[in-house]
Order: sequence, then C-alpha cells, then structure tokens
Amino acid sequence: MLEACLSAAAACANCLPRRLRSLRSELHDRIPSDDFNIEPKRWRSVAHALLRTGVPGGRVCCLGGSHSLGAFSLAVLHTTQQLSMGLGILKVEALDEGHLVCVKWEDGSESSYPCVWLRDNCQCPQCFLPSAGARRLLFEDLDVNIVLKKVALAAPRKISITWPDEHTSEYEAEWLKKRCFSEEARAVMRADLFLPEHQYWGSDLQLPKMPFEEIMYNDESAYKWLCTLKKVGIVLLTGAATRQGELNRLGHRIGFLRLTFYGPTWQVQDKADANNVAYTTGRLCFHTDYPVLQHPPGVQFLHCIKQTSAGGESEVVDGFHVSNKLKKQNPEAYQILSSTAVDYVDVGVDYCDFAVHCKQRIIDIDSRGQVIRINYNNATRDTVFDIPAEKVRSFYAALKEFNDLLNSAEHKFTYKLKPGDIVTFDNWRVLHGRQSYPSCSEVTRHLEGAYADWDVVMSRLRLLRKKCAKWLERLSLYQTDWGLTMPSFGSTCLPVLPRKLER
Repeated sequence: MLEACLSAAAACANCLPRRLRSLRSELHDRIPSDDFNIEPKRWRSVAHALLRTGVPGGRVCCLGGSHSLGAFSLAVLHTTQQLSMGLGILKVEALDEGHLVCVKWEDGSESSYPCVWLRDNCQCPQCFLPSAGARRLLFEDLDVNIVLKKVALAAPRKISITWPDEHTSEYEAEWLKKRCFSEEARAVMRADLFLPEHQYWGSDLQLPKMPFEEIMYNDESAYKWLCTLKKVGIVLLTGAATRQGELNRLGHRIGFLRLTFYGPTWQVQDKADANNVAYTTGRLCFHTDYPVLQHPPGVQFLHCIKQTSAGGESEVVDGFHVSNKLKKQNPEAYQILSSTAVDYVDVGVDYCDFAVHCKQRIIDIDSRGQVIRINYNNATRDTVFDIPAEKVRSFYAALKEFNDLLNSAEHKFTYKLKPGDIVTFDNWRVLHGRQSYPSCSEVTRHLEGAYADWDVVMSRLRLLRKKCAKWLERLSLYQTDWGLTMPSFGSTCLPVLPRKLER
C-alpha cells in the first residue's frame, strides 16, 4: 500500500508545490485552526516521504482541476496510516554480550544498533548541544568497547539505556527508525539527504524552463528549480533583465556565489588579448569549468545579456550518461580515464594574479564505482603529463573515444540563448560548449557568468523542502478526525469531504 501511494504522489510531483498551496488555502477556509495542530512529527515524516518521491518532469498534473483533494490527498492519507504503524516498539534487548541493541518493531521488522554508536550519539544535554545540533561528547571520552548495563522500554516509542558509569541515554523510536543500519534504510537516508537520482539524456533533452522572477520570489518554484537541476543537470530560467547584476540576485536567492580568480561574476565576450579562450569568438569544445581547482565549482550560471544574430549557439552533453556508455562500450578506456591523474594549469591575471596547478581524473568515481564528477577541459590541460611514457598512447586513445562520444549527434543538445535567459547547470556533470560567431569591432555577444558550490545549492534545497513539509504538518486527513470516506471511482479513490466540511 505504501509503495502504491508513493507512486501516486510521484505521478503528480511536478505540481506538488501548487497542489500544496491550493490545498492548504482550501482547508484553512473549511476547518477551524485548532484542528490543524495534530502530530507534527508524523506529518513531517509524511511530507519528506512525499517530497522524496519525484522531481518535476514537465507533465500535466495527474489530478483533475477540480480535485483539490484528489490523488495527492489520498497519498498523504495512506502514507500517514502506514507511517503510524511500525514506529511502536514491541521489544528491546541486548545482544552480542551487551555490544548490540536489537529493537523489534510493531510492524514485525527488527533493527540492530551498536552500543558504541548509541553512546556516541546520546541526545542528553550533557552529550549533545540542541541549539547547534552538534555533539558535545569528546571522542577521547568515548569507550569504543563499551557495553550497556541495562536497556528497557521507557515508553511505547522510546528506549532507555543505562551505561556502566550510570549515565542514562534515551532514544525516540522515530529517531532510531530513521537511523536504522539496514541497507534499505541507509539507501532511503542517502536519497533523502543527497538526492542521488539522475535522469540521463541525450539529443532528445526536453530543456526544463522556468520564469526567473518566479523562482526568485516563490519558494515552491525555487524548490522545483533546484530539484530539477539536481536530477536533470540543467534548467533554463527565462525573463531576467538584460543587464549585469541578475546573477548576484540569483546568488543571494540560494545563499552566495563562489568567488574565483575571475571574480564573483565574469563577462563572457570577445576581448583583445583574452586571458581565457571563452573570451574569444572561436568555437569552444565540450568542457567542464575549472578542473584546475582541487574543488571545481559545482553549479554554473550563464546569463545572456546580448546575443549575436549569427552563430554563438550553445551545446551541452550529459557527461554521466556518456561515461556510462563508455564503460559499456570500452571498459578499458573507462578504467584509464577514471584512474589516470591529468595535469591542469591556469596562469594569468584577472580578479587578481594567479598560477594554479592541479591533478584530476577525467572521470571521477566514488567508493561505489559511481561517476560523481567529470573533470575535462582541453584548453587548460597542461603540457606536463606526469605518467610513464609507455602509457601515454593508450591514454590518448581512451580520451579520443570519450571525446567522440561527447560530440556524437545522439548525445549532444544544441540551443541558442536569448537575451534574458539564464542557463543553470551542473558543472560536475554537464559539459558545455559554444559554436563560433563572427568577430566584430563592437561587442555582439555578452554573457555574464557565475558559479556556486553544490554545498550551498543543496543547503537551500533542503531548507525549501523543509518549508514545504511544514505545510503538510498543518494538515490532518485522518478519517476519524475529519470523517473522510473513501468511495471508488473506477480505478481512482478520492476522499470525500463530510457535509460538515462543505462550503
């Protein structure tokens, strides 16, 4: 049942913020304010479960225009009913000679928690500072071989542990359940914290578009923008003013911009004695920006202020998708590019003078073997190449195959920015390029650029998601409280408001 209701929620996730807003407004009109304050912790769990289920995909909403309490409300109701089960604790016991605590839940599942972890994460004021959300317990005071003295149920939704030094720790059921060490629970937590899901694309990309001013002043739209940016890797914002400074506003919207040697923002236009190949009219091949930095900027913004009439088209390609293709097509080439440290260099003067050197793997992978970043910029790849001579030819062959895949017609997407457009994209994933355009005595093409770190972007995304979740906390769709009935209309069940709630 839970999977079914979450699927229903995912089907309309593209309009979730709008539905939340309209639903919230309607219910406030119909229900006394006192009826909204019901079990906020449970509603927080419901909200996060629903908000994790999907990312806007540009589809028409699956709900009919008149069904403000349609499939979405049903998903909320069913999710709440499911979450209300299983959080109660049936039994708690010590295992492994006191090194492990086993919690048996009402839904029949079990969770095991190492005692050293439980002691390390005691939530009492002596061990934890709530105002900072930080641990006060010093690691040198932690006994890594600790065993418990006593464990017991303090309440149906709380356990209590007494340690050998008579210190007592209490843990809420919801807190424990969220931190279960099972593979399934850890996968849910990773998805909740980091949104690792990717929607791969090629030349068939349906470029997501949103109005710039809407994401600036509407939290739901800003949340949709950042979720889509994280999942798809690129979003086009439209309707910005055609003047410098709009990216500073955008930076303030998410937090702050990333300062680099080219300044907080930088002007992409044809310049005499250009200190960067982007400041010319020539073609730019596919690249990611700034692999010469140990920690390249995660997100890039390019604001079109002026556009040339001929040429200057922008090109993008999904580097993660192409890397996966290369891994299947030529595992050896993939292994070379994901293990060879390539030298990058950037020396010059701009915001200040700089001389930057760095080594990066072109395909960067994590401990699970998943691609997490592409570090490829042919213009700043150094003449220094710190590998044995006998490995050079095989590296070039591998890079050639990767580069050919990037430039293949099935993988690259071409579009042309219009004045007022701001393209926002994942600089760790999406490689971008530019077609050449005619040189002229005056500036015919002008983009303003800026960077942001993924840490800043993800921080804002989580805060916006929390705001959306708070709306759901104020809703109560329990049948017992509202008298909802669940008649069936073909394959769709819609909650029906009782007469006392009708307008």
